Amino acid sequence: MPVIPNMQPHARIEVGETASFTKTITETDVILFAGSTGDMNPFHIDEEYAKQTRFGRRIAHGMLVTGLISAVMGMKLPGPGTIYLRQELDFRQPVYIGDTITAVAEVLHVRVDKPIVTLSTNCYNQNNMIVVEGKAVVLVDRTPANSRV
Repeated sequence: MPVIPNMQPHARIEVGETASFTKTITETDVILFAGSTGDMNPFHIDEEYAKQTRFGRRIAHGMLVTGLISAVMGMKLPGPGTIYLRQELDFRQPVYIGDTITAVAEVLHVRVDKPIVTLSTNCYNQNNMIVVEGKAVVLVDRTPANSRV
């Protein structure tokens, strides 16, 4: 079993290990995301506009949804100290306000020479349909800040 350099012996990351994070996407989430990023695309914020589109109603920002992947990786697997190096994303289905999304991270590869982990990063809606399919490469730095010189 590979051990990430500079980690405590008990802090092992294994291929096949999984973790998930689930959240219902709310109106507030969409508005706050639009305000914080400046993405005011009417697909996301204008109900009358969205009714006339192929989706028939407002959809959540894709990057809002993929933020759940960041949450699962940064908080659960690999966990605190995880930093993105690369993320691949394929958006498969729209996410609507009110959808409950589960982001799932699964360890695909652990480098033995560096603290780098590759994970599949997929998001599913409440109907277990894949809405985002992805793959991430992350740096795992779990060295406490107060121990650095």
